[in-house]
Amino acid sequence: MASTLAEAYAEIYRDQPVHLQYHNHLDLGSLGEVPESHAWPPLDNYSSSVEPVPVIDLTDPEAVKLVGHACRTWGVFQVTNHGISMRLLKDVESESWRLFSLPPQQKLKAARSPDGISGYGLARISSFFPKLMWSEGFTIVESPVEHARQLWPQDYSNFCAVMEEYQNEMKQLAERLLWLVLGSLGINKKDIIWAGPKGDFGDASAALHLNSYPPCPEPNRAMGLAAHTDSTLLTILYQNSTSGLQVLRDGAGWVTVPPLAGGLVVNIGDLLHILSNGEYRTVLHRAVVNRTHHRLSIVYFSGPPTNVQISPLSRLVPPLYRPVTWTEYLGAKAKHFNNALSSIRL
Repeated sequence: MASTLAEAYAEIYRDQPVHLQYHNHLDLGSLGEVPESHAWPPLDNYSSSVEPVPVIDLTDPEAVKLVGHACRTWGVFQVTNHGISMRLLKDVESESWRLFSLPPQQKLKAARSPDGISGYGLARISSFFPKLMWSEGFTIVESPVEHARQLWPQDYSNFCAVMEEYQNEMKQLAERLLWLVLGSLGINKKDIIWAGPKGDFGDASAALHLNSYPPCPEPNRAMGLAAHTDSTLLTILYQNSTSGLQVLRDGAGWVTVPPLAGGLVVNIGDLLHILSNGEYRTVLHRAVVNRTHHRLSIVYFSGPPTNVQISPLSRLVPPLYRPVTWTEYLGAKAKHFNNALSSIRL
């Protein structure tokens, strides 16, 4: 059984056909029109709702209550006063720009392997869609050194230092947010044995993913990142000043999550949906592109240890989902994609 997130992905993708060839990867920023390979049907179903995605100050004494309400009604919220410095946010943004500004052939030197998760490449979810997406990404699991050396043989240390600091800070924030979410369900540290004796989720799995969405000459014919849910417990996203993230809200259509200076977006993933027995619903989201502005997002995926079984909490009965490890669920996601939750429903 896989003991790390990287091993889990290797198991899942080892026997799957490779249909995306990195040597055909286009330099999207240089294109004057959307090629047929990237041409999607016109976007629709925008929301007319004026109700914004909730913004929660984590120093608010009512934070647990506010988080619970946001999880029940939206599945996504933004947080302020979260403890991550603006200096670090700007540093990770700057190093991400440095990466994505490299020539295409240089970036491809750090291309992820067909059965891997770390490195440079197209969105993993691309295999579920007939068209490609107007984006590129770079994924880090644990240390970024191996791939950073391929990008900057003589100048990789600052990138690694910044990304490792960001990962450490995100891990602590994810712990804080998870206990807020679990606390809003009436769950304490005795109920989550795999959180460890200190309740710090010390053996948790995580990945950091950098996304680049270049300007698009025909934004209504392209998709930055197609609609999907995350297989995580929680996802924490920092986006630069260019808007693009949208979430689907029942009865309201697609709602834009505007960039908030210094703010972070938090969304519920599939595993937390399972843990809460569907009380906190995973949120379908996508990224649209812009004609004139280059959008960047930095995403931290937080999950449990890969071999821990996640199931609805005992007090939430009757259970709607069977127990599943993150490795097993990633396998279901690779097979069923956005129907993965239905595949494990009792």
